[in-house]
Amino acid sequence: MAQQTVNTAQLMCTFGMAPSVFVVLPINRVMAGNQPAANIMDHIPMTNIMPFGMCSSPSNPTVAAATAAALGVLTPMPCIPATPAPWVPGAPTVLLGNQPALDNTSKCNCIWGGVISIAMPGQVTVMIP
Repeated sequence: MAQQTVNTAQLMCTFGMAPSVFVVLPINRVMAGNQPAANIMDHIPMTNIMPFGMCSSPSNPTVAAATAAALGVLTPMPCIPATPAPWVPGAPTVLLGNQPALDNTSKCNCIWGGVISIAMPGQVTVMIP
């Protein structure tokens, strides 16, 4: 079952070396689990999506340059997320701020080839017996 993603969710990137914390600004004015809830437009680098430690994507120009300087040995460099497109697919039947809500099954693509996923949506689901 998909869960609403909120501020403080934990993100992972396929080329990142560390998890990142998702930042959701309270502009949609919707709270879930006492945190601002996200929609698919919360994809802005260094505002919503923070760095994932070091980047190991050979498509990243800084990694490519460092790897070339190391005579072809893959040399990770600091991550600077580059996510120009919104999260997909979101939850099309639930709108926040006139955009689909962001659920934990959505993905966001970095232009350097990484796929960003939601490792932990930032809230705990409580099962009531």
